[in-house]
Amino acid sequence: MAHLIDLQNINLSDNTEKIIAEYIWIGGSGMDLRSKARTLPGPVSDPAKLPKWNYDGSSTGQAPGDDSEVILHPQAIFKDPFRKGNNILVICDCYTPAGEPIPTNKRNSAAKIFNHPDVKAEEPWYGIEQEYTLLQKDVKWPLGWPVGGFPGPQGPYYCSVGADKSFGRDIVDAHYKACLYAGVNISGINGEVMPGQWEFQVGPCVGISAGDQLWVARYLLERITEIAGVVLTFDPKPIQGDWNGAGAHTNYSTKSMRNEGGFDVIKKAIEKLSLKHKEHISAYGEGNERRLTGKHETADINTFSWGVANRGASVRVGRETEKEGKGYFEDRRPASNMDPYVVTSMIAETTILWKHN
Repeated sequence: MAHLIDLQNINLSDNTEKIIAEYIWIGGSGMDLRSKARTLPGPVSDPAKLPKWNYDGSSTGQAPGDDSEVILHPQAIFKDPFRKGNNILVICDCYTPAGEPIPTNKRNSAAKIFNHPDVKAEEPWYGIEQEYTLLQKDVKWPLGWPVGGFPGPQGPYYCSVGADKSFGRDIVDAHYKACLYAGVNISGINGEVMPGQWEFQVGPCVGISAGDQLWVARYLLERITEIAGVVLTFDPKPIQGDWNGAGAHTNYSTKSMRNEGGFDVIKKAIEKLSLKHKEHISAYGEGNERRLTGKHETADINTFSWGVANRGASVRVGRETEKEGKGYFEDRRPASNMDPYVVTSMIAETTILWKHN
């Protein structure tokens, strides 16, 4: 085993200019991450200089067997914390051989919104709070919970320390450092209210990069839990009953919101979100109705609300933003299994591009 680890840790740059590029894409379910590696002749820092590649879409639920080729278009590059050196991770999106985005390619339509001149001028910033739950591999029950039983009620676990309260910190810390190494703008981590549940935050990121960075951070977490023999779930309500669900609260601001008089711009944006509540909810993650019940720091899924410092509202504005008269707001509705390309671009489209009477 030690010899195997030695081989895995070989520094390729000592002996060759060649590098390994791990191409990453999103599979047919919209949440399953896939990847495969290829050798390149030397270091690359510009995604436009990377070759396109293909894969068997019939094996990922993205193409029929008789016309199975799907083309990977490289879009963003990150350093590889597993292979290190000049090796890279490559976020890709997926197209037909004719160059059309396949139905599960949500990045392409998001990029169109973020490339709109009105959106570009507003420089939308995002900070996404990604919650997730760690499960014991063979029983699919939260890490640290007695098999077939329950821990004590919620209260002692949020941001806790101690072997009887905090479960999976080694995984969380490894992920934190891997994200920083890779070039993800991860801004923090914390233990969540339900034991075995954690959160990491990505941002601030501008435009499409929020989606790219959250997806590569999810990929890194999947890889690290794979090594640890632990199962990762982004289910928005993994355990029914008096336990918190898992969300992906999305913090958002535009240049106008960050400037003087921004609070009025924020209030107008929130009004627009209220008028499109149903459309947003339908795109904010599968199974979200199990989470957005009006309990456990959520608003009811059928009712839009907002407030200052109110964690039971659909949208929360911070005290600092109210005090300064400018800043950002937090959309608390997205579920942990949301697609960040969909959510970030939809918020921009509704608040910047949509004109209502």
